[in-house]
Amino acid sequence: MVKTERVYADAAEPTPGSAWLIGGLAWFVPGLGHLLQRKWWRGLLMGGAVWLSFFIGFAMGGHMFDLNAPEGSSQILQVPPMIGNLGTGALYIVSWLLGYGFADDPQQAARATYEYGNMILLLSGLLNYLTMLDAFDIAVGRKP
Repeated sequence: MVKTERVYADAAEPTPGSAWLIGGLAWFVPGLGHLLQRKWWRGLLMGGAVWLSFFIGFAMGGHMFDLNAPEGSSQILQVPPMIGNLGTGALYIVSWLLGYGFADDPQQAARATYEYGNMILLLSGLLNYLTMLDAFDIAVGRKP
């Protein structure tokens, strides 16, 4: 088996602790990882997209997922969308602490756009995972 230079570079250089901190902060507050590295446009564009999609999802009547399964449903089915929603970091945690957006509100479910809102909320979490990984890669030095 022939090893490439990339394998040797990864084996020789451990990931700096600051990169893990940047990645964690980028997850917790969308866009913060880029802003801390002075990547202003990336931070505003990528973080702003996460924040904007989060609030648009709520405005369309979407709700967040947690492990409290509705009647007749399995808790295990709640895990994948909950992981997606958890990607928004502090936005998810604050919503959970305030109890906003988790209960199935019949008035919101009656809206024609609530399923789109659910998907946009999931998208915001998944987009923040990608934003977090981008900030981590910049901190490690894999990206400019």
